[in-house]
Amino acid sequence: MPRFQAVLFDFFGTLTRSVQRGAAHRSTAELLGCPSDTLVEVLDRTYYQRASGLLGNAEATLRWVCDQAGVHPSDGAVRAAVASRHRAVRADTRLRDEAVPVLAGLRQRGVRTGLISDCTHELPAFLPQLAIAPLLDVRVFSVQVGRCKPDAALYLAACRRLELAPADCLYVGDGGSQELTGAERAGMTAARLAAPDLAEHMVFNAERGWAGRALTSLTEVLELVDPAVEPIACAVPWPRRRRRVGGGA
Repeated sequence: MPRFQAVLFDFFGTLTRSVQRGAAHRSTAELLGCPSDTLVEVLDRTYYQRASGLLGNAEATLRWVCDQAGVHPSDGAVRAAVASRHRAVRADTRLRDEAVPVLAGLRQRGVRTGLISDCTHELPAFLPQLAIAPLLDVRVFSVQVGRCKPDAALYLAACRRLELAPADCLYVGDGGSQELTGAERAGMTAARLAAPDLAEHMVFNAERGWAGRALTSLTEVLELVDPAVEPIACAVPWPRRRRRVGGGA
């Protein structure tokens, strides 16, 4: 019998491979009439303000970013930049090869699945297009809840939607935003994904001192949940990508 009734996953760097801001983000800066380096600096230092959702919708949030950067684009330019940013964040997102097999394997064993992500407005918009979408029982986004990890509100929201106690849930993440400590404080068991590609991952408030369980691959989640599980075969791993300059979604 599985040790947990549900497994809740972080998204960026956990269900996806390491993330760096790609070249497509330059188009957003150009549309706003903002130097790319300035936009990156503002995005990095305001991540949690933006991911909280308290600045309004995507357009209002980007207008606020422009104010912080000292630029004042037209309404049309802001709307175009919102669409550009959506495309850029989507382009940075590549699911791990094992993400779909692991989620499917959990559900086949009667284990429920969910997502808890610190994110801005883009992820809730494009997640339904991803192959993992039909394999998730619950989705909790900071930008919709109004709180960011490690706030217990996100973890408990997932539990309420699953109608499970925190003790029945395993949380798996790369360790950004002090998320592992947050999950344990909320009453869950937590495990850190320490995949090799995460050395290049764009992360904020990383949990460097985590001394708990660590996994080198998502496939180990199945064994952790059900020790009798057979290893799953995945596609050939993604090739290692060169590090890109930048940070923050």
